[in-house]
Amino acid sequence: MADNSFDIVSQVDFQEVDNAVQQTLKEISQRFDFKDKVARVEFDRKEGKISLTATDNYLLKAMGEILQGKAVKRGISLKSLSFGAVETNISGVAKQTVSVQQGIPQEKARAIVKTIKEMGLKVQAQIQGDELRVSGKKRDDLQAVIQALRQKEFGVALQFTNYR
Repeated sequence: MADNSFDIVSQVDFQEVDNAVQQTLKEISQRFDFKDKVARVEFDRKEGKISLTATDNYLLKAMGEILQGKAVKRGISLKSLSFGAVETNISGVAKQTVSVQQGIPQEKARAIVKTIKEMGLKVQAQIQGDELRVSGKKRDDLQAVIQALRQKEFGVALQFTNYR
């Protein structure tokens, strides 16, 4: 039976996302290029989505860059933010939805498990909902798995928790 284990998760602190949105709104209100123009940023905690609304595509792109900068300063990985397509209505107002990704999608989880198995170490990886549990007898094997996963790109922000 395996004595040691850790969990692989992809979590975002919604309070930090809310703080990044508030800082973005503050900067937008102070910038000259946004004066007398439509510029809104709204965060829906339940849905995990941020909606950006601006007068034109240029301002929308600038808002997205401001949001990304504030998110990085708040410790939010940009891999957790998924920018949707830009929608423009007849009056020229541009809208974009940014999804905040929580959890590891199934196809990414399978890729992570496959990578772990290809390493040839004596560890087991199990998918448990939107997270993974890796267990094994030797702590050195578990640390080798963590190192290998940090070097490989999966398109998801990974955190390693509950290391026992």
